[in-house]
Amino acid sequence: MQRPNQKGFRPPQGPPPGGIRTKKYQLDKEKYTKMALVKVWRHDWWYALIPLVLLLLPAVFSFSWWWVAAAVVVTILFVLLRSAQVMGVTQIEQGNPLFEKLTYEIDNRQILMKRNEREGMALNWDMIRKAQLQQDAYLLWLQPAADAQLPTGWKGWVARNFETPIFIHLPFRIFNSPNDVRLMENLLRRKNLLPSAPTTQP
Repeated sequence: MQRPNQKGFRPPQGPPPGGIRTKKYQLDKEKYTKMALVKVWRHDWWYALIPLVLLLLPAVFSFSWWWVAAAVVVTILFVLLRSAQVMGVTQIEQGNPLFEKLTYEIDNRQILMKRNEREGMALNWDMIRKAQLQQDAYLLWLQPAADAQLPTGWKGWVARNFETPIFIHLPFRIFNSPNDVRLMENLLRRKNLLPSAPTTQP
């Protein structure tokens, strides 16, 4: 995950013209964990089949309950370890900004995540990989860490191949008006983070 830039933060007096300022909001760690696990296992479910299939292959040629038990145990361990990797974001210091009570000031340049009028973090739009429009919220998925930021060796390989999704959750209820919700959607479309709205045929 690219970390928000906290250096040189200068909180403005208010959002610029055309900008959006939300109410204060704190993402619950349990809610984040559930959403992140759903995202991971929708994408990575087939990884769990690898140890299951490999360890069941010998049982095809020479059946033994030991092979079946080993396949099940190793698969369960893989699922638990992968899930623990995702849940670990809520426990590490780098993940703390995601779960603080923040006000968001959003404009064409950046997203300001403000603890108060003096403290905050700046998030540039190029740090956002994509956006997702849900029934009651926007999800902004952050770019993964660049290769140069990853550790070397097996830890780097794990980080590259078993990415932990990081996102900002912006429920519609934290926006001050329905117009701000529409402004946010239009901004995300201009940034190519949401697909363009379909044109209505006359």
